[in-house]
Amino acid sequence: MSHPKGKLIAIGGAEDKGTDLETGEIHRNNLNFFELGILRRVVEEAGGAPARIEVITTASSIPNEVGENYLNAFGKIGCTNVGVMDIRTRMDAMEDEYIERIRHCDAVMFTGGNQLRLSVTDGGTEFLAILKKRYKEENFLIAGTSAGAMAMGQTMIYEGNAARAHLKGEVKMTTGLGFINSIIIDSHFEKRGRFGRLVQAVATNPSSIGIGLGEDTGMLITEGNKMEAIGSGLVVIIDGHDVLHSNIADIPDGNPVSIENLKVHFCEKGNGYLIKERKFLPEASDGAVVKKQVDIE
Repeated sequence: MSHPKGKLIAIGGAEDKGTDLETGEIHRNNLNFFELGILRRVVEEAGGAPARIEVITTASSIPNEVGENYLNAFGKIGCTNVGVMDIRTRMDAMEDEYIERIRHCDAVMFTGGNQLRLSVTDGGTEFLAILKKRYKEENFLIAGTSAGAMAMGQTMIYEGNAARAHLKGEVKMTTGLGFINSIIIDSHFEKRGRFGRLVQAVATNPSSIGIGLGEDTGMLITEGNKMEAIGSGLVVIIDGHDVLHSNIADIPDGNPVSIENLKVHFCEKGNGYLIKERKFLPEASDGAVVKKQVDIE
C-alpha cells in the first residue's frame, strides 16, 4: 500500500478555545504559539505565504472569536490568504460552498474545543471524504491544535478525567476523523496531567502509538510514518507493542490498571520517530525528511 502524499501537523494547543470537558470552563487565553514557530511551520509546509489555508472552527463553542484570532495570527506572519469555515452541523458540512473551498485550498487547520463535535459533525460526510482523498493523493496539509489534533487518528480519546485515568473505564474513546490509523493523540499533555489516560488508551489499543503533545509543541507527520517534533515543549511517545502483562481485559470497571514493559520516549524539537518501525530518532533527518526553514514574511 502506498503511503500518503500529504502531511499532518498535530499541535498540543496553547489556547484551548472551547469548553474544557474536565472542568466545564471556557478558556479565552491569547493565541500565542505562533510566536515560537509552529504556525510558521504550518504555513511553510502548506506552500509558503501565498498558500490558501482554511481554518475549521467546528470544535469550538466560540467559533467567531477563534476564527478571528487565527486570521490575526496568520496575518502576523505574512499569510493573509486564509478563510474561516464555521461548520456547526452536518448540513453545514454538506454545503456546496465548503465542499468547493476544501477542493481548492492548500491546507486546513482544525481549531481546538471539543473533539467529539468534529467526529459527530464530519464523520461519514463528503467533506471528510475529500479531505482524506486529498491527504492521500496530493501534497496537502492537514493541521490541528488541541481537539483538532486529537481527532486526527482513527481512534480518538473524547473524555477522561486525568485524576481517575488509572482506573479501567474512566477513559472514553470513539472513532476519530481517521487520517491516520496507527496513532492515538492527546493534547495539553503535561499541563493537564494526561499521562495516565494516554496509557490506558494505548493499553486497550497496543497496536497504536500514543502521542502526548505538550503545549506550544507539535508533531509533523510525513508519509503516514515519519514524525518530527516541532515547537518549544515536550512530546511523549507511548509504545505498548512489547507489553508483557496487562490486566485491563480482565478487571471490572473502576479497578486500577496494571501494565508491564510499556515503552516511553521523550521528544524535544528536532527529534524524530518512525511509527511502523517503532524507532526513536535523535535527529529527525536520520529517518524523516526535514525541510529547510524558509523566510515566509
